[in-house]
Amino acid sequence: MLASLRKAGTVARAASAGQKRFLSIHEYQSVNLLNSYGIPTPKSVAAKSPEETYNVAKGFGSDKLVIKAQVLAGGRGKGKFDNGLQGGVHMVESPDQAKDYASKMLGAKLITKQTGAGGRICNAVMLAERRDPAHEYYVAVLNDRGTGGPVLVASAQGGMNIEEVAAKDPNAIITTPIPFDKGLDKATALDLANKLGFKDDQTKQEAADIFINLYKIFKDKDATQIEINPMAETTDGHVLCMDAKFGFDDNAEFRQTDVFALRDISQEEPSEVEAQKANLNFIKLDGSVGCLVNGAGLAMATMDVLSLHGGNPANFLDVGGGATPETVKKAFELLVADPKVKSIFINIFGGIMRCDYIAEGVINASKELALKIPLIVRLKGTKEAEAKEMIRQSGLKIYAYDALDDAAEQAVQLAH
Repeated sequence: MLASLRKAGTVARAASAGQKRFLSIHEYQSVNLLNSYGIPTPKSVAAKSPEETYNVAKGFGSDKLVIKAQVLAGGRGKGKFDNGLQGGVHMVESPDQAKDYASKMLGAKLITKQTGAGGRICNAVMLAERRDPAHEYYVAVLNDRGTGGPVLVASAQGGMNIEEVAAKDPNAIITTPIPFDKGLDKATALDLANKLGFKDDQTKQEAADIFINLYKIFKDKDATQIEINPMAETTDGHVLCMDAKFGFDDNAEFRQTDVFALRDISQEEPSEVEAQKANLNFIKLDGSVGCLVNGAGLAMATMDVLSLHGGNPANFLDVGGGATPETVKKAFELLVADPKVKSIFINIFGGIMRCDYIAEGVINASKELALKIPLIVRLKGTKEAEAKEMIRQSGLKIYAYDALDDAAEQAVQLAH
């Protein structure tokens, strides 16, 4: 279950997790989705300009508001904008103050522990009414390998890092399996509210309804996770979802067009967006050796061998088994566009993938792109001999190897 909590406790997508991407949406979009299922939240409205922010704040009829930068990353409150503004979450006391903060946030990049040094652009802010919590809880719905189905994970210790809670006090985590077809029944939901320590019948009922409806969203919308941290019991005796993170399964895009229409590609690495259009599995990293490999397992093994020889991969790139010379050329364009790449290592094991297709793509790309970066190639398997002959006749300076260790070592040396 700790593995499931780690998954629920972060929206960061690590390269080592493999090829699959899961759609994430902004907080204001999550709030709208929660509200559409009758799940209560503080009143929240998004704005995309300082003037709109002023008008939205004025429309609240209250001076006690919070302004939040809408960036797809955790740790916004402790982040810093590239223009010097500290923090992506601020209390505001007037429409003028809201406008001032918006003018500094919008168009600037927010740098958090999850964005990397480059940060992510802030194109919208969200204004929310301030609701004072008497107690904060943690709630998540996700798929759990251990139980082989969906679970609701909850804790009375919300508003903090759930992984730390799980590590320090495993008993503070309550895991409730949910029958996939039937969903969460009212008796089970009320029992969970009881275990979490809600004080009276009204708050127990409100919490139970939230649990039930969270699973409805999870199932209806093909979510991979829903995380509410915190869910709060307010000082005026109500239960509200104060913050929400959603992830959705990319395989369901064909039937969740309304959800996937919310995708914000400005929050994604541009090279990864381009790769996705070409059906390439690509994740940008920070090293200097560009990698072009077929198969996720071989791609990760290749990155490990490069690291073993003192190098750092610049990317995870799996061209898959159905690559053509055209997709190989596109992969090359992605690699050479990265100024950090100092050498390119092509490691292909030809099974379904034909080595001669890779060779053709490599030769064409090298000529068309006037490649100056050292190119190291290891081709084994289907049409291997033909591929090697094509490379030999091309007249290009390509370092060809049969042994993985030798090829990786050469790629690292040339990158240095």
